[in-house]
Amino acid sequence: LVTGASRGIGLAYVEALADNGCDVVLNHWSDHQNATLAAEALRHRYNRTFPVCSYDLSQLGAARALVAEARSLLGGIDILVSNAGICVFTPFLEISAESWARHVAINFDAGFHLGQAAAADMIKRHVPGRIIFTTSVGAVRSNSTQTHYCATKGGLALLAQGMALELGPHGITVNCIAPGWIHTSINEHQSSDPKVTGPWIAANCPVGRLGKPQDLQGALLYLCSHQAAYTTGTTLFVDGGWNAQL
Repeated sequence: LVTGASRGIGLAYVEALADNGCDVVLNHWSDHQNATLAAEALRHRYNRTFPVCSYDLSQLGAARALVAEARSLLGGIDILVSNAGICVFTPFLEISAESWARHVAINFDAGFHLGQAAAADMIKRHVPGRIIFTTSVGAVRSNSTQTHYCATKGGLALLAQGMALELGPHGITVNCIAPGWIHTSINEHQSSDPKVTGPWIAANCPVGRLGKPQDLQGALLYLCSHQAAYTTGTTLFVDGGWNAQL
């Protein structure tokens, strides 16, 4: 099960998992056209069905209902990729209570509810499952106009650590992938402006470019693999070297 799966990082995750033999349920919200087109393309490529669900993860109960539907569609969940997230760039003093609550609900609360429900299914079926959260470099250092986003991503990283401690005895690993600046629709305006990206890359990115969603696929496949059975409670930074500097 992959959330935020209709485009960008989420869709790159789906493609990587599908390419390695996984049956995948794609969840999206308010992006039906992209989600159905992606699922249809995957069906043609791999000759199997990729179900699409539409749950607004900001709504109480939606995450658990999604896990229940995905479990029914797949016969059980072996891998959960909690990827859905939002970031409305807003100066701290201008963040409304409603915006704060929505960021917390989607970026943080949904990870808890999805993770708890999926882990219960894995334990019931005695599956050494994999739970992966998409966090951010912003989980360990904040950024102007992203206070709400970074705070929720930092909480998600600590949630993963706590889950890893308690789910490890069941053979379930819980880890995070922390992207740097990945060019996706969430940051299209900034990412497409060389006056913005040029100076930032020069100052912050030794690799010398913005990331692409496909740059995260290797980290995901590792964390989902049998080779990662001893890797849990950790974060893999995929950021072009951004986090390496002081």
